[in-house]
Amino acid sequence: MFTGIVQAKATVTAAEPNPFGVRLTLDRSAWRPEPYTPAPGDSICVSGVCLTVTEADPSRLVFDVIAETLAKTTLGDLAPGDPVNLEPPVTPHQPLGGHFMQGHVDAVGTVTEVYDGPDEWRTTVAPPPELMDYIVPKGSIAIDGVSLTIADVADDAFTVALIPTTLELTTLCDRRAGARVNLEADILTKTVVHALRRMRGDAAPKLTMDALRDAGFVDS
Repeated sequence: MFTGIVQAKATVTAAEPNPFGVRLTLDRSAWRPEPYTPAPGDSICVSGVCLTVTEADPSRLVFDVIAETLAKTTLGDLAPGDPVNLEPPVTPHQPLGGHFMQGHVDAVGTVTEVYDGPDEWRTTVAPPPELMDYIVPKGSIAIDGVSLTIADVADDAFTVALIPTTLELTTLCDRRAGARVNLEADILTKTVVHALRRMRGDAAPKLTMDALRDAGFVDS
């Protein structure tokens, strides 16, 4: 379990094909998560994807990424020199600064527009249509492992506003129009949507705010 509060960026040093997928090696020398020390068998969120550490030392992390993960996330796009976001698993005693994340990517979206004006930075992402039911104004979304608040929602896209700290500490400053990004919708929103669909049956109409009010999930 993660919260989308990225601790550091790492750099891909190798992406070597193997019979199961790819062995991914990261330079983690800039990451010193105290008092935690990554060890083989641990889970680390790598740009939104929960991966199991295969090898670890003070300068690198190694992961075996299977073919299914490569096909359903952007990790298959990585090459040496590319940056990735890192977050260790959350522990019971630490503040939950973002939102609960599993590191199970729901879909890959595409950045359609970036506005980097003098007063704000806004990024618009088009997800697959089936993900739009889980994307609500002021709700949470994880983009490449970064917990963000949804600023605006259109019929086929959503927009997030990025603060300078997020731009400095994560890879989102590099994501321009056309870039592919890993998306994980808020687990609480997904639970509500699935509960409503079960209540209404498979032929349920598209989820709306009126439907949420009728079911008692939001105030009138």
